Amino acid sequence: MNESLRAHAPLLNSYLTYLEQNKHPFTIPGHKQNAAQLDAGLGIVVDSDVPLYGGLDEIKLTKGVLKEAEALAGQLWKADWARFSTGGSTHANQALVLALGQPGDKVAISRTSHRSLLSALVLAGLEPLWLYPEIDEVTGVPLGIPIRELERALTHDPIAVLLTEPGYLGTISDVCALISTAHKKGIPVIIDAAWGGHFGFHPAMPKHALQYGADAFVTSVHKVLPGYSASAIAVAVTDRLNRVRLDQTFDTTHTTSPAGAPLASIDGVRALLQTRGTELIGALLARIENLRGHLQSEFGAEIILSPNNFAQGRFDPTKIVLRVNSIGADGISIERELIDLGLPVEMADQDTIVVLATIADTHESFSALEDALLLVLRRNAKTPRPGATSLSWRIAPTIAMSMRDAYFAPSVMVPVESAIGRASADLIAPYPPGVAVIAPGEVITKEIMEGLLQGKADGIRIAYASDASLKTFRVIS
Repeated sequence: MNESLRAHAPLLNSYLTYLEQNKHPFTIPGHKQNAAQLDAGLGIVVDSDVPLYGGLDEIKLTKGVLKEAEALAGQLWKADWARFSTGGSTHANQALVLALGQPGDKVAISRTSHRSLLSALVLAGLEPLWLYPEIDEVTGVPLGIPIRELERALTHDPIAVLLTEPGYLGTISDVCALISTAHKKGIPVIIDAAWGGHFGFHPAMPKHALQYGADAFVTSVHKVLPGYSASAIAVAVTDRLNRVRLDQTFDTTHTTSPAGAPLASIDGVRALLQTRGTELIGALLARIENLRGHLQSEFGAEIILSPNNFAQGRFDPTKIVLRVNSIGADGISIERELIDLGLPVEMADQDTIVVLATIADTHESFSALEDALLLVLRRNAKTPRPGATSLSWRIAPTIAMSMRDAYFAPSVMVPVESAIGRASADLIAPYPPGVAVIAPGEVITKEIMEGLLQGKADGIRIAYASDASLKTFRVIS
């Protein structure tokens, strides 16, 4: 046990202290940390579950350990507001969006945003001014939101700018320029940094969002950081944001029975970054660079994205993105073979495979990954082919009605051949990355329909459609 880490993390210490004590609680949760007497398997799952109320703290929260831990996070990220979520970046994103304005207000938002932000717009009644990414002609990868896109949106008087940085494939916009442009008009910038929790803790890494001048950001503690599933943190500098409103919307949308393990893990990960972040990220970068070098030596430079492919600071150097089209391979087939070898990957489509590596990976796990990739890529290599831009990155929607109006409008299921030209009642997205191809109120075009059907045929999960088979579509009546 790392006592020094525990000493720096009040929630983690409270969690471990509770498990060390001999208690007979007469409070929720109902398992009483004693479900193993009922069933051994159930006990394995729930007997280490400790609640916040009556667990990490007294029922009345008299010890204040959550507030203490959140204050420590605020200090680390140089924020004056910080909150821990057990509902993932989805909850934290929605809380921040709900704090921004009133129904009917406009926000400039990246079209490549995660569905949680689009759902937040429906909940808040805000209207999107879509910002479209620039696409790299060679790789088909979205490079980020160009300044001209934001300048165009600002002419429509948004109350806020919502960016997703880094993108799912590790690319990053010119964040400083975008923030500066928005701030000149007094407009706050909120960043969904779900995949950037490790930013700002090593000189070779991009800065985190507040270091770039953003007003707030959300990040997951369970994606690239070693936190509990569905743990996330939101931090803000409240010069342009309403602190009272932030607390109100965060509490309104969060559970009133938060589990202790996610909270303790957020606190522990914060302490880990604070005490060992540079060391651990440095080791991860060295392992990834070694893997990248071996793959490029075997299959050529185009097999894997590199920071050298982008402007300085515009790519996450820990992101492992394989461009298997460069060796004529099929990403879905390679994914299946890797799964059979016990190495599931984060995402795969025909041209691209995303492998998630974190500071929790070891020399042994990287060796296994390298051996498997060399084996599978060699036997799948064929004639190289050009890459295609993913449907998630290239769609510019035709809007028939607002997302909120469409969400509440009467709808009907129609056969696939009758859906083209109709306004969708569903948000539909390939998952991962969870970026909407079509949102409620947008017209289902032939390109969208063919892309979704082809993606499903290729083995990609098409999420959130009312009919998962895509034989019928839910459209506005």
